[in-house]
Amino acid sequence: MSAFDKIIGYKSIKRELITLADMMRNGSKYTKLGVKLPRGILLCGEPGVGKTLMAKCLLEESGRNVFILRKDKPNGDFVKAIQETFREAKEHQPSIVLLDDLDKYSNESRPRSDAEEYVLVQTCMDDTGEDDVFVVATVNRLSKLPDSLLREGRLGWTVGVQPPRGKDAVEIVRHYLGQKAYVGEINVEDVAKILNGDSCATLEEVINEAGIYAASQDKEMIDADDLLRGILRAKFGAPERMDDISLRAQTAVAYHEAGHTVVAEMLERGNVTMTSIATHDGAASGLTTFYQDDDYWTEFSYMEHRVLALLGGRAATEIVYARPDVGATSDIKRVFDVVERFVDYDGVAPFDCHEREEGSSDALNRKDKRIAEELEKYYKQAKQILVENRPFLDAVAKELVAKKTLLASDIKRIEEELGM
Repeated sequence: MSAFDKIIGYKSIKRELITLADMMRNGSKYTKLGVKLPRGILLCGEPGVGKTLMAKCLLEESGRNVFILRKDKPNGDFVKAIQETFREAKEHQPSIVLLDDLDKYSNESRPRSDAEEYVLVQTCMDDTGEDDVFVVATVNRLSKLPDSLLREGRLGWTVGVQPPRGKDAVEIVRHYLGQKAYVGEINVEDVAKILNGDSCATLEEVINEAGIYAASQDKEMIDADDLLRGILRAKFGAPERMDDISLRAQTAVAYHEAGHTVVAEMLERGNVTMTSIATHDGAASGLTTFYQDDDYWTEFSYMEHRVLALLGGRAATEIVYARPDVGATSDIKRVFDVVERFVDYDGVAPFDCHEREEGSSDALNRKDKRIAEELEKYYKQAKQILVENRPFLDAVAKELVAKKTLLASDIKRIEEELGM
């Protein structure tokens, strides 16, 4: 079994790491071809995506003497630790040094090329340039490092580690569930869709939270309800119960969330990953989550669909209750942000709406007017979709009141029952 088997998903990154390990174990076959072997690799990504695990797998597969350095000492002692680590790595080559959380080595709030710790790391790497010492570093914020540290011959090979999406998310959810006792009918794809784009640490936390709920009720296995509660608590901070919310208020929230759901589904089936009337901070706000494709920010139609779906909540309230929706404030803010992007960057507005760097009040006024016009247009479209699909709206709202939370599979079932 390879150490890289510990990494779930992330196939492309594993291939890179396997190649690097092969370079370190069998360098001669590369140098025969005139290949210049890299001196170091930088794994960059937000906290909780598995960078340190990946680095440790590389250490294990490298077949080298391993040295690990973390900032666990005061500044003066830590500077000495950096020097000592590289000295020992040089003495015991072939070796590999892990600089874990490299962006935390300096206490500077802003990146400085002359920060003592980074200058010392550069110096140590340069001093071992002719030796068989490889360096692997992990970092959360690449912007904290000086450019000089990222050049070829130092940490010139950068690998971005993104939160798991799609098949990777499914594999990781299945892996964490497999470490616990759970009932077989849990829809792993439903769970992975909701958590798509969240860190591995968040996925693990959700499933652990589900286990806590199951054990607290003396269950022998985690079931789908436990997972829902874990998702709502760990990801959205939603409380466990809704007993203090009246049926009337729950129904109003249900129609608002059903409005988001119906518009999104009519534009793109399978787009809604979860809709819930769960509360936030004691307010009956509800939530609906959408699957965000990797191409979201490059495809105008995806963003248009998101605008329409966000307006669906307010539109549903107006259609059903014939009154303004006081719970749509955050939706409207998000819609304004997206439509402003349309006007600023995506060529929706005429040239006289655009401003140069200094800006002008006339251009700003024209831009604001155009944003308002676009919003009115989208709002009418959202209302029309709901009017034409009123049975779907009522069915989703009714099930939300009954079940409190619906997953993608629940929504698909409702669509099938309505013959859609």
